[in-house]
Amino acid sequence: MTNNIKMITIVVLGIIALYFFNMKNSDHNINRSISACIVAQKKTLKSFDLEKSKIYCEKKVKKMVKN
Repeated sequence: MTNNIKMITIVVLGIIALYFFNMKNSDHNINRSISACIVAQKKTLKSFDLEKSKIYCEKKVKKMVKN
């Protein structure tokens, strides 16, 4: 009986740890995607505007994450 309680506790704590880890890293991954989009915009566009590209990439990445 105590082995079952230990295993259930370990599994629940593991799930909670993974949940917090995922929340912490999701912002980092989104920011990296936005940065990569901005770099691609800079390389492909002749008239590059940082603010316009940043706004465009934020909308595009957040729309992709939402789906």
